[in-house]
Amino acid sequence: MKIAMIGSGYVGLVSGACFADFGHDVVCVDKDPAKIESLLAGKMPIYEPGLEGLVAANVRAGRLSFSTDLPSSVADADAVFIAVGTPSRRGDGFADLSYVRDAAREIGESIRKRCVVVTKSTVPVGTGDEVEKIIRQTAPEADFEVVSNPEFLREGAAIGDFKRPDRIVVGTEVEWAREYMREIYQPLFLNESPILFVSRRTSEVIKYAANAFLATKITFINEMADLCEKVGANVQDVSRGIGLDGRIGSKFLHAGPGYGGSCFPKDTLALMKTAQDHEAPLQIVEAVVRVNDLRKRAMARKVIAAMGGDVEGKRIAMLGLTFKPNTDDMRDAPAIVIAQGLIDAGAEVIAYDPEGMEAAAALMPGVTMAEGAYQALQDADCAVIVTEWDVFRALALPRVLSTMRGNTLVDLRNIYKPEQMSAAGFHYVSVGR
Repeated sequence: MKIAMIGSGYVGLVSGACFADFGHDVVCVDKDPAKIESLLAGKMPIYEPGLEGLVAANVRAGRLSFSTDLPSSVADADAVFIAVGTPSRRGDGFADLSYVRDAAREIGESIRKRCVVVTKSTVPVGTGDEVEKIIRQTAPEADFEVVSNPEFLREGAAIGDFKRPDRIVVGTEVEWAREYMREIYQPLFLNESPILFVSRRTSEVIKYAANAFLATKITFINEMADLCEKVGANVQDVSRGIGLDGRIGSKFLHAGPGYGGSCFPKDTLALMKTAQDHEAPLQIVEAVVRVNDLRKRAMARKVIAAMGGDVEGKRIAMLGLTFKPNTDDMRDAPAIVIAQGLIDAGAEVIAYDPEGMEAAAALMPGVTMAEGAYQALQDADCAVIVTEWDVFRALALPRVLSTMRGNTLVDLRNIYKPEQMSAAGFHYVSVGR
């Protein structure tokens, strides 16, 4: 099938490359000429393991192309995917749908044949209705159906998630549109990936509900970690003990500095605002948002406490800045809040991240960026592991200790074992242990 992917950011580029790898003819469209020029030159706008090779292979095969020309890309498409950004709107935290609306208007002006218009972006319930209305107003005679098909991709593992999904959710009750979507996802049936057909509004709710539930699991285990510290328990053992219950599951039960990234912060806010607008407030989600915001600030205080309550004039090395490993995404990363809290307390902060420093430098002007982990650790009074990149999982502990001026290491991801670190000569502080 011929597919036009509107938006060449994280979701659009990964989805477009994977669809092309399935054998479809895909064009990724973006308004940013610089981004398209970069993609045409083989340079990826984001860091995602395996993406550069996947894109290159499908470009060579003639199945994947890039363009700034939306009208010609849409005109002969069987499916048009909307994969533009839906950031939190300033002022109220609701999802900003301006990019979605603009895309809908341009699609309406460009439709020339029967096609499905698929919202891949994460959008509040009712957005599909609005997209349909906009296109219908623009092109009253057009033969189309608006379908909701949310993505469930984890940054750092997106290609695997796309090709081996837990499920494919499709929101439409129109049979020919269902057949179009079945054909698009036909290769996944070989992997026995279940396809769940629901109404459009139900599909939109599923995406938000899934992210809110995962954010809740993270926040829950973080609060359990605080309790474990007070009562002398081990949160990792608690996680294992409850995660082995099939009703709960082990995923997203890793205590840490709080969630960040492109999805959970904005999606929980958008869901919360949607629920309030419909007079069905989600008090659990509201608590999750509040507790997670407080947690990031609490992690700075945790570091200060580990240093005896005073970091004035102290040099602190931060290892890892992105909100999770295997991505360069700095959006709502806990490291931003932690670093600012330390700087406000008088500390000098030096940081290193394998992929995120370019983005981090703009967001954290008070932080000095180092060229490597040991460069960041040089003469540091305290080291803080914020993101669990592989490169930080097997640090040469004697070298770390000899490089640092102090011996305090605060491990916000529980990478190391307390007894191991104490034996190595560290004043070691972790989360919930």
